[in-house]
Amino acid sequence: MNEFLSSGRFIDSDDPGVVAFSKANTKGKSERERAISLYYAVRDEIRYNPFLDFSKPAAFTASAVLEAGEGFCIGKAALLAACGRVAGIETRVGFADVKNHLTSPRLIETMGSDLFVYHGFTELRLGGKWVKCTPAFNLALCRRFRVKPLEWDGETDSIFHPFDEDNRRHMEYLRGRGSFADVPVDDIQKVFRETYPRFYKLGAAAAKETFAPGS
Repeated sequence: MNEFLSSGRFIDSDDPGVVAFSKANTKGKSERERAISLYYAVRDEIRYNPFLDFSKPAAFTASAVLEAGEGFCIGKAALLAACGRVAGIETRVGFADVKNHLTSPRLIETMGSDLFVYHGFTELRLGGKWVKCTPAFNLALCRRFRVKPLEWDGETDSIFHPFDEDNRRHMEYLRGRGSFADVPVDDIQKVFRETYPRFYKLGAAAAKETFAPGS
């Protein structure tokens, strides 16, 4: 079986809700057009929320993100990957460590860092090559914080912009952490706890007031 087309534990493309969402939002005649339509559906119909309980598998699971109507970068990337598999497109999830130069001082204090490890995105195999796209920030959030929304043409990689609408430095990619057929949750949770001990001590609920895009 092709691991990039098969349902996984977290990229659970056989979930009835995921199947229905994918079919409802798959538009276009070509594979590329169908991929693009799914990208925008996940980007804008699922609200970005980084303040989740990362100790629970639901934060990383496509069907749970869909049911909640919100997720952070990894959960939304998993949902897009699952939707792509429903549409018969090979998908996987990729990860990188990024630095958000627009993170608020209060959030840096809460997280203990402006480094965000295991930022997640989706890779779809289109035209014989893997193409990256990042469905994390929904359009409404981008407009609110004057962050450039990420468009995607299905041919070139779409990753966070280095500058925002006001030409302030925004996102810096520091290192890649590889690509996977399913979300490597055990490794991610381990690194999260090592990197953000203060956040885990305070709890996500206590950190909500410090939210800034890119966290």
